[in-house]
Amino acid sequence: MSKKFLIVLVLILAISTTMIGCGNEVKEDTSLKDIKDKGHFVVGLDDSFPPMGFRNSEGDIVGFDIDLAKAAAEKMGVEVKFKPVEWDGVILSLKNKDIDVIWNGLTITEERQEKISFTKPYIANKQAIVVNGKSETKSKKDLEDKIVGLQLGSSSEEALSNNSEFKDSLKEVRKYSNNVEALLDLKAERIDAVVMDEIVARYYITDKKEDYKVLDEYLAKENYGVGVRKEDKKFLKELEKALDEMKEDGTAKEISNKWFSEDIITR
Repeated sequence: MSKKFLIVLVLILAISTTMIGCGNEVKEDTSLKDIKDKGHFVVGLDDSFPPMGFRNSEGDIVGFDIDLAKAAAEKMGVEVKFKPVEWDGVILSLKNKDIDVIWNGLTITEERQEKISFTKPYIANKQAIVVNGKSETKSKKDLEDKIVGLQLGSSSEEALSNNSEFKDSLKEVRKYSNNVEALLDLKAERIDAVVMDEIVARYYITDKKEDYKVLDEYLAKENYGVGVRKEDKKFLKELEKALDEMKEDGTAKEISNKWFSEDIITR
């Protein structure tokens, strides 16, 4: 092998190694810096999901998760903004950076964990079955050949799919843009039951107990977490730190007592 050829070969190898190195270069995580620089993070939510996030009689967005997000933002030294989105496309909104977090009674599921990251759970929940207050339905079996409603894109869909025997026994599964629409149809007896988050169901029907009742049977146990883009590791770490501080100093407990009259925070 000539000396000239050897030099050329070494140069080619050096260039190739450099190009491979550049191709494998890990992009720096600037997520926390980006939030600090703009001075706020944007929460995506369904604004008709009481008591987690909804509009009051004045049209303002309020709720349990709203208060938690505000308190966390204060701990982090930034502001928080709230952006209503279509729940069925909320993960796409997060990935497209239209929002920075999903914070609205978001259930941690395996399917969602493949797409986004979550904080540690902060509330335990169940997928409940709500029926009309006049209904004689007492169990899932009583709903055979009946129509059941649920929110499109919610974890209720996954819970129902995982209960295949129950799902297959139904006449129809009717999907709604939000739980309020489903519950109104239930009250009007256009459907026979609604599958939804127990926390939301019990809050919604507190002063409507003649219209609705929650069955003792439920479809699944689950946990709520805050959803963040997978690549935003530094932002997630800072958010978790804020949530941990809120649990330790009593801030989270105070917010829970305000909305549920008890401390239901997961520790």
